[in-house]
Amino acid sequence: MSQKKALPFFVVALIGIYCSDPVKIYPVKGVIVDIRPGENIIVVDHDTIPDLMMPMVMPFNVRDSIEISGISVGDSVHFSFIWNDTTTNASNFIVKGHKNIEPFADDFFSSDDSYMKKNIGERINDVTLVDIEGRPVRLSDSNGKYRFISFIFSRCPMPTMCPAVIVKNEVLAKAFRSIDEIELIMVSFDHRYDTPEILRSAYGDILDGYENWSIWSSIGRIDDIYTLTRQVGCDFWGVENNNIGHKLRSVLIDPELRLLADWKGDEWIAEDVEKELKNLISSRK
Repeated sequence: MSQKKALPFFVVALIGIYCSDPVKIYPVKGVIVDIRPGENIIVVDHDTIPDLMMPMVMPFNVRDSIEISGISVGDSVHFSFIWNDTTTNASNFIVKGHKNIEPFADDFFSSDDSYMKKNIGERINDVTLVDIEGRPVRLSDSNGKYRFISFIFSRCPMPTMCPAVIVKNEVLAKAFRSIDEIELIMVSFDHRYDTPEILRSAYGDILDGYENWSIWSSIGRIDDIYTLTRQVGCDFWGVENNNIGHKLRSVLIDPELRLLADWKGDEWIAEDVEKELKNLISSRK
């Protein structure tokens, strides 16, 4: 009998948040870089959260707008990050100081047309990345298939973010096992850390048995990953400083690299996207 393999980290994480684990509270220190009161979200450039995550720029949910009514962009804050069995949220904000910061935007590449977002129906540029066996893979080498592309990075610890995107991709991979026209690709934008070896170690087990599902590394392909992410509307920053932030997006492209549809963030429902993908593909036959 073969030895049972350990569950990948992100599966363990998701099991954890849906089981009745006790509430965990993590102290956080950081600077407010964006406030979205209508969504009850703040974006914080935070220091290392001990026993949880590296420095990142990331959104935090707050229970209601009262929590952040006295907070401004640029405030240095201490707060509690509360993690229970169903949700996470930030609470108990204490303002420790204030500094002027640049507007929350990453427009370093905006002057180059190669990095401008494409509209639905437009072709994106061809790029070359690396599969988990270390082989170059080209976006145009699709053998006539549609490609559903999502973006992740392996060091993302939040089960409701990148790990949740991976689980949703598995739902789609199962649903499209018998449909040869489409394949799913997860792309890591962490071009400094996520080598093919690291991605294979983290996700190789769960990819086993899926001929229609793969993961690509951007190691050594910084121009390609910026071109791809910007043109489809994904955004990330801080990789060089190990202070990663991102705005996730998943997209469908056709064999001619036309952008057919996109889904913002990480809150899309796999079953709904499955229906949309089938409708999109069948309508083009």
